[in-house]
Amino acid sequence: MLKKSYPYYLANKPVAANTDLVVLDKYSGKRATRVAFADAATVRKAIVAAHKAAPDMAAFPHDARRDVLEHCVARFIERQEELALALCIEAGKPIHDSRGEVTRLIDTFRIAAGEATRLGGEVIDMEISKRTRGYRGMVKRVPVGPCAFITPFNFPLNLVAHKVAPALAAGCPFVLKPAAKTPVGALIIGEVLAETDLPKGAFSILPCSNDDAGLLVEDERIKLLSFTGGLVGWDLKARAGKKKVVLELGGNAACIVDDDPGLDSMRSSSASCSAPITSPDRAASVCSASSSTPTSTKSCAASSRRRWRS
Repeated sequence: MLKKSYPYYLANKPVAANTDLVVLDKYSGKRATRVAFADAATVRKAIVAAHKAAPDMAAFPHDARRDVLEHCVARFIERQEELALALCIEAGKPIHDSRGEVTRLIDTFRIAAGEATRLGGEVIDMEISKRTRGYRGMVKRVPVGPCAFITPFNFPLNLVAHKVAPALAAGCPFVLKPAAKTPVGALIIGEVLAETDLPKGAFSILPCSNDDAGLLVEDERIKLLSFTGGLVGWDLKARAGKKKVVLELGGNAACIVDDDPGLDSMRSSSASCSAPITSPDRAASVCSASSSTPTSTKSCAASSRRRWRS
């Protein structure tokens, strides 16, 4: 069973500020647990902490990043049944699918651990004229800086892992807003991260309102915004200023419409993320947004294919 309540994580530390967010058991509809809910002031504190942590995270040795990620792998393996049960309760997924998503979480952190010490670079010959004879250019990859992550309810472990694990491997501090309907898995990940020696301020995990999450979108101290969800992502991109933006706005899944309620009703809702039951063993939500436009950085179809393999 879930704990009675869960704190949020601010600058690596658990904070039991309140128990304002009620998480429901999606099968019974009853209260499963309560979670601390962050306000705008807390989100600002998290942004400040991530900004201050950026130099320390960039200097955090690559082998130390690997060790943090490998610690997460080991602890997720130890706690995989707890993680699966939490996912089953808060997201309403069958236990078979929940265990599969935990496996994907573990695999993602394991891959990131390997990448943490795979130091890429390039030397470029610049001898294109008499003046540049003997010149060489060097390319070195460096952390982009503080990141903001906003994740949806339908794959609350998998999609958190796809943002958090690469950020840690690259040396980027982050602030994560998990979906208010499914925050528990992300907070368990925070509990494991808090066991490590990451620099202070390296991570914050804050369930909060969409309005307060707007600070993550607009604050110039955040250097990269990654959002997975509905078409509202285009609005977030427009508000993000000069920061890099990574969007995943759903697949191109077909919709089957019968006579009731009719086409007019479906047109208004088919571009949102809904929760159809697509097979007898899958009662969990599936992103079926009908957007035909690729995201700003990667193909929706490609991301959908990767997801369905899990």
